[in-house]
Amino acid sequence: MIEAGYETPAETNSPDTEQPGVGNLDSLLSTVNIAEKLDKETLEAMGTEVYEGYLLDCQSKSNWDSMVDEWVKLAAQVKEPRSWPWQNAANVKFPLLSTAAMQFAARAYPSLVPADGKVVNMRVIGVDPQGQKALKAEKLAKHMNYQLLVDMKDWEEEMDRLLIQLPIVGCLFKKTYFDSITKKNVSRLLGPKDLVVNYWAPSLEAAHRKTEIIPMTKNQVQSYKNAELFLDIDLPDPRNAPIVPDKTDVHQGAMPARPDATTPYVLLEQHTYWDLDDDGYAEPYIITIEEQSKKVLRVVARWDSDGIITNADGEIICMEPVEYYTKYGFIPNPDGGFYDIGFGHLMGPLNEAANSIINQMIDAGTLSNLQSGFIGKGLRLKPGETRLSPGEWRQVNATGDDIKKQIFPLPAKEPSSVLFELLGLIIQSSKELASVAEIFVGKMPGQNTPATTTMATIEQGMKVFTAIYKRVYRSQSKEFKHLFRLNGLHQENIDRAQHILDEPISPEDYDNKSYDVCPTADPTAVSSTQKLLKAQGLMEVMPLGTVNVMEVTKRILEAQEQPNIEALMQQQQLPPDPKVQATQMKAQADQQSNAQKMQMEKEKHQLDMAMKQFEMQMKQQELLMDQKFMAMEAQMEMKLKEMEMGQDARHSQIKHNMQLTQMEEKANAQREAARVAKPRDNSTSKGSN
Repeated sequence: MIEAGYETPAETNSPDTEQPGVGNLDSLLSTVNIAEKLDKETLEAMGTEVYEGYLLDCQSKSNWDSMVDEWVKLAAQVKEPRSWPWQNAANVKFPLLSTAAMQFAARAYPSLVPADGKVVNMRVIGVDPQGQKALKAEKLAKHMNYQLLVDMKDWEEEMDRLLIQLPIVGCLFKKTYFDSITKKNVSRLLGPKDLVVNYWAPSLEAAHRKTEIIPMTKNQVQSYKNAELFLDIDLPDPRNAPIVPDKTDVHQGAMPARPDATTPYVLLEQHTYWDLDDDGYAEPYIITIEEQSKKVLRVVARWDSDGIITNADGEIICMEPVEYYTKYGFIPNPDGGFYDIGFGHLMGPLNEAANSIINQMIDAGTLSNLQSGFIGKGLRLKPGETRLSPGEWRQVNATGDDIKKQIFPLPAKEPSSVLFELLGLIIQSSKELASVAEIFVGKMPGQNTPATTTMATIEQGMKVFTAIYKRVYRSQSKEFKHLFRLNGLHQENIDRAQHILDEPISPEDYDNKSYDVCPTADPTAVSSTQKLLKAQGLMEVMPLGTVNVMEVTKRILEAQEQPNIEALMQQQQLPPDPKVQATQMKAQADQQSNAQKMQMEKEKHQLDMAMKQFEMQMKQQELLMDQKFMAMEAQMEMKLKEMEMGQDARHSQIKHNMQLTQMEEKANAQREAARVAKPRDNSTSKGSN
């Protein structure tokens, strides 16, 4: 169904400045149906381009569409007549794909939609020292859970359908919008062919166009015309339109019913881009046309004013479109295509092989039980088929030998044991691929199998599903963010909930700008068995006194999915029971005694460790002292050698000095003797004269 109303600037914050291009866009954003302002040529060009783009996208995904039909028939166990090797031969379909899909849905549904109703969780973003954000997150989580499970009545049912179809086809979509007629949020499931996107689009958000196929009766179209949501134009009779292959009944292979007065129009609602303000930048719009006539019925803006980014000159740099669709994928396509794959793509060939082997074995059994052959002309019997009932005897105009000679039965073997073994191998491979082991379908393990081994086996087998769960949780978080945005835009969502929840909620709590709390699915959700095991682990930690007893009790009750947990958590003041007190005192005394013993053993262990460390230190000190003593001895020897060498040098120097002194004294004595002898020589010479 086309949403009856879109957000307008009155519901968003529009810029006050009149910039080139932006002011014109504000007028377009405030218009309920922009098609009323467009001329005939523009509308015709728009309708033609929308339809041609839709055909191109359909052509790009035609192979995927044909495979989806085969997967759905295989999973739905559609009975089809078979004419080979004979008419009405066996055509059994082994339920490998059906079992895998049901197992996935049975595991995923309780995790995605738990019994306690906590589908949405709010994650606090940023620092929260006062706990105000946490209180706000708890309040908004209650509100959104009420919306999904109570206010939006079909949401849980469609999630159930999604989890059954998703493992088969691999890719489904949900459309989230606000219905201005019912004044409620709507999150509607779309089939695998209801939304047409180019097969090689990089992602849902980056796709240039997305086209939704919407069947709408004449009465519904007239209602939209009366509400001035559609242009009041004449449309051709839908009974003259060609059959739309996307809407055929692929489950039974039946063609659509004969056209009558209830035959709907086929509308194409395309989320695409178009440049209406002639600034060279194409803006995001939603264009709705009628497929047969290609006439435009409605054009609506697909952006918020807050999503417009301009440069200093007011020119548009980027416009962020508002996304209405959420893609739920199973396994990413290995070829890089937009549409994901499921068990139909992975297990389809194996399932077909299993079907062929089973049919061959049944046909072989049929030939073995009901033999056929040739009858000679000599045996006088009426020509044609002859059948004998059990216990029936017929007279034949021939002797026994003639009958044996005239009848030749064709040789027929019993069903082959090799085929049976091959069938078992294929079934085992399919179960490994789909993680459908016997323990997952309720079969008990062996009597001597330890519980830890069983749980480890279950955990290992859940690895594949854990990865798929995360993809589903990621898509579910995107859907919740779409609802979060709609709650901030429409006061009706707030007013209706306040009368029921009795909590003060305002649109400012759902402000996308502050975004101090963020809606998200619970990625830690696991099976009830795993929840109980985690709760049991908390119970084992409680005697240590290191955890909050009330919080542990709350988590245990949540794991058990007990109703009205708040009432169970309220403690009543009852007179203490003497027996209970005595038991508690004894338990406390035993606990203290055990704690003292543990403390003494710990202290003894610490003392032993200290003594060992002291002994090691003493040994290290002795080694160090020995090393120092050896070093000192080496130094003493070197000093002694140096002293000996120094004494020899000093003795040589003293001896040399003494020799020098003696030589100087001798020289001085000679000089003194020469000086004394000189006057005598002078006196002698004078006397002779």
